[in-house]
Amino acid sequence: MSGPTLERDLTPATSTLLAAIARYARSLYRLRRGNQVTMLRGGEPFRAMLAAIASARRSILLETYIIEDDASGLKFVDALTERARAGCEVRLIYDALGGLGFDGRHIDRMRSAGVQVIEYHPIAPWRARFNLSRRDHRKILVIDDEVGFTGGVNLSDDYAPVGEGGRGWYDVHCELRGPVVADLARIFRRTWIAEGGARFPAPPPADERSNLPANIAARVVDNVRHSRRGAIRRAYLTAINASSRTVLLENAYFLPDRALRRAVVRAVRRGVEVAVIVPGRSDVRAVEYAGLYIYRHLAERGVRILRWTGPMMHAKTAVVDATWSTIGSYNFDARSLRYNLEVIVEIIDSEVGAGMERQFRIDEQSTTPFDLTTWASLAWWRKALAWLAYRLRAWL
Repeated sequence: MSGPTLERDLTPATSTLLAAIARYARSLYRLRRGNQVTMLRGGEPFRAMLAAIASARRSILLETYIIEDDASGLKFVDALTERARAGCEVRLIYDALGGLGFDGRHIDRMRSAGVQVIEYHPIAPWRARFNLSRRDHRKILVIDDEVGFTGGVNLSDDYAPVGEGGRGWYDVHCELRGPVVADLARIFRRTWIAEGGARFPAPPPADERSNLPANIAARVVDNVRHSRRGAIRRAYLTAINASSRTVLLENAYFLPDRALRRAVVRAVRRGVEVAVIVPGRSDVRAVEYAGLYIYRHLAERGVRILRWTGPMMHAKTAVVDATWSTIGSYNFDARSLRYNLEVIVEIIDSEVGAGMERQFRIDEQSTTPFDLTTWASLAWWRKALAWLAYRLRAWL
């Protein structure tokens, strides 16, 4: 977000935005105004993404960790195939490990219709530079370089509502319009070319003078370059260290490193309310046990740990002081920090932040607290497993 653009528009609203940016943002790099952000939950992500794909006129970029051979996954296969036959340029990247059970016949069907498909890091140990740990965990959809989506939702029945035949996992996605969509498209394009895909034109330059009715400041943060491996973590740390009232987190695999644990504890000592919603029962039991060990120590220091009571809680969101918020694919674990390709959208806007905080309070009603009494009530062998899993957390 350039200085000259701001200097031409020093309204009270802009001054308030600048003050928030100075407090919560690490830098102005790629922080752009003029965006719209719509949060999507429940059945909304699939409906919104499929509708956007159906409306595509020129291009579709889709990147996902998991695509399943089930009703939800096949809806996207059908939608991509139809648009490719209609003349759209359609490109799909899916992770080889996340798509391990995906029937190759569906890939063949898409390719025969004109969909260009890349399997990220195939499970092929005989290949040079094979790396099983390095996975593409991002979820990106960009339509015509105008509408973008990102968040935590994979293309699987796990994320579809129970009433629609799914398993009802709780997750959060968002729809983006405005300058940040071009940045999301560039992230896809870099990965596409790096993985051997044919070059295609870069999206038009991001225009900060958006004519959208919203003036939300937002930035897309990724970790594809080695020098930026910790960029998402640093964005979280900057906002948490700046907090004065609330730090409200929802994270599916919450195994924060020492610096992040210290940051939230320091916030509590400043009088900040720090609350974290985590799964009550995780789909990765080792992570659940390692989490118990961490929850005990954080609860002891005043952090409110809230365990989700419904089906798997898979969201990765945060809101600080109802001003800074984020949504994306990033988990607080070693895998997201060291190995996975991840992406988040960082948002600085009081209206979006207030909405995120309201939703957190709603979500909180579907949780039970984890405190020292809860820890004390665990069987000795569960405590032992928690200790062991914690020691192995770097490999989970």
